[in-house]
Amino acid sequence: MDQETKYNTMTVFIGADHRGFNLKEKLKSWLDEKGMSYEDLGAVSYDKADDYPIYAERVARKVAGDNVSFGIVLCGSGAGVDIVANKIDGVRSCLGINPEQVKAARQDDNVNVLSIASDFVDEKTALLMVNEFLNTAYLNSKSHERRVNQVKDIEKQ
Repeated sequence: MDQETKYNTMTVFIGADHRGFNLKEKLKSWLDEKGMSYEDLGAVSYDKADDYPIYAERVARKVAGDNVSFGIVLCGSGAGVDIVANKIDGVRSCLGINPEQVKAARQDDNVNVLSIASDFVDEKTALLMVNEFLNTAYLNSKSHERRVNQVKDIEKQ
């Protein structure tokens, strides 16, 4: 599948609280430039009193219900949205540290949600991480698949 076809077939669900709001808006502009389909699940405006669990859950539930979609969630530390996203069965979220780590998480762990710490990641690094997240394929080797299945088994308990 070529890059343009891939961008036209996937949906990216994105959400952020007040601390991640500005970076989310910049990421949306980048997605627009790439011609990618996305759905902003909030916050739709800056609200200093909003709470990250609302937006992270919205994104995670959408991703869990659609095996060809990806999610991006943002808050100040990234930890809160990552914790919430990982509470939803079928979601494998990782807190992005740098582009190389995000690439490894996609290849090895088939992550489908990327959590970003807006207080600690600059715009350039965030864009590079999102690019790796959306463009790296899961390697689906026997060992990786075995481990992903072990995670799925844990979710069932």
